[in-house]
Amino acid sequence: MTQQHETHAEQTEGVNGVTLGILERRRIEAEIIKPIYEILKRDFGAERAAAVIAEAVRGAAVDAGREFAAREPNGTSIASFVALQVLWEKDDALDVETLRADADAYDYNVHRCSYAEMYHAMGLGEIGHLLSCARDSEFIAGYDPRVELTRTSTIMQGGKRCDFRYRMRETNAGNGDV
Repeated sequence: MTQQHETHAEQTEGVNGVTLGILERRRIEAEIIKPIYEILKRDFGAERAAAVIAEAVRGAAVDAGREFAAREPNGTSIASFVALQVLWEKDDALDVETLRADADAYDYNVHRCSYAEMYHAMGLGEIGHLLSCARDSEFIAGYDPRVELTRTSTIMQGGKRCDFRYRMRETNAGNGDV
């Protein structure tokens, strides 16, 4: 494990020094969110309940991205982001096919997703995309605003695969804007 991985593993440390992968963290969160979602759905309807969950998760994802970025000793980049993927893949959570990983892009497809399987098994399939998939673009925005995610399909929402395409945005050399 590299120093960078050790740093990020520390921030996901669980009980008795056991490092939690993102899958386990999402399961714990979902157990807490499920009864809240059910009450919101009962009192305000499914659409409003989903909107509340989506708003809360988006904010948490941006904050998490910023927290991970703050721990990067050499600043953020696509390479530093790629190094984090072990946390999402821990516990055999994803079957990933990497297509490209360099300074400008990180492209991969997910062919099996334990996150989707877990949310469906928990009875949260209708909002699973809010609990996991929707976090991805928000996380990267918090982690490194120079990187953007394009995705056209997710297993969670019935696709045959998830197609992640991260790109370093062109920067305006004149004033440093993205």
